[in-house]
Amino acid sequence: RKKINVMIASAAILLVISCSKKDSLDDPAINLAENDAVTEAVFDDIFNSVDDAEIRLEDYLKGEGKSAEVETCPSVTFDRPPDSNWPKTVTIDYGTGCTGFYDNTRSGKIIITLTGPRLEEGSVKTVTFDNYYINGIKVEGTKQVTNLGLNDDQKMEFSLTLTGGKITLEDGQVIERSFERQRVWMAGKETPNIWDDEFQITGTATGVNRNGTGYTNTIITPVLLKRSCRFAVSGVIKLEIEGLAEPVELDYGDGECDAAAVITMGGKSKEITLRYRYTLCNCR
Repeated sequence: RKKINVMIASAAILLVISCSKKDSLDDPAINLAENDAVTEAVFDDIFNSVDDAEIRLEDYLKGEGKSAEVETCPSVTFDRPPDSNWPKTVTIDYGTGCTGFYDNTRSGKIIITLTGPRLEEGSVKTVTFDNYYINGIKVEGTKQVTNLGLNDDQKMEFSLTLTGGKITLEDGQVIERSFERQRVWMAGKETPNIWDDEFQITGTATGVNRNGTGYTNTIITPVLLKRSCRFAVSGVIKLEIEGLAEPVELDYGDGECDAAAVITMGGKSKEITLRYRYTLCNCR
């Protein structure tokens, strides 16, 4: 086994919708959007952590990475068959916990099985978790990312699936999630600087929110993510929940790198603020 100790520069964060005194946590629209924003952010954070680990693994194998003697958190280790370069198993180990970029604290392990280099068409990575937490939220499930190669616009595209996704909040409430998504690498692929990367996301998700109610999430306008921004910068998601007469739309804006978003339901809109870490709102 070879070992690399590296810092994972993950740009993704956890979101929460702010609320005023007149907004109850039980309000269906606010509650649904809050659930969805948190869940999206948790699993997107994992994508970026995995991607960063692969980049640093590739640099290490080319002799360009940090020395294995440098002690940092998390550590990244990899195994491979004795007679072949692939598949590889990569383990990102945060131990009992360490705080990284944007003050997100992670503990436990993310385990990745790779069939080939991340930029190779047809390569597949499968992500699982071993007692993994982010900011006190436990994450479970199996995530698979397949490199589909270049699309008609000559942009690299990935297929993402999540099965058995589950996050357990600090108060014991559970959110379940499965999805099928497409991720297009819109900018930054040709540079070594990860902070100019931009990705466009489409697809659907289903699950059960923390109140035990089923929901469907459909991206109706592609969501744009920039690694340099803490939040999605544009795109619209339609949220439908059992028992709620009207769908809720969550609009991330027009491309500005800010924390503003808008919820719309039944023709009425409310501007919200996306905050940095997830805490349950105890508004009255």
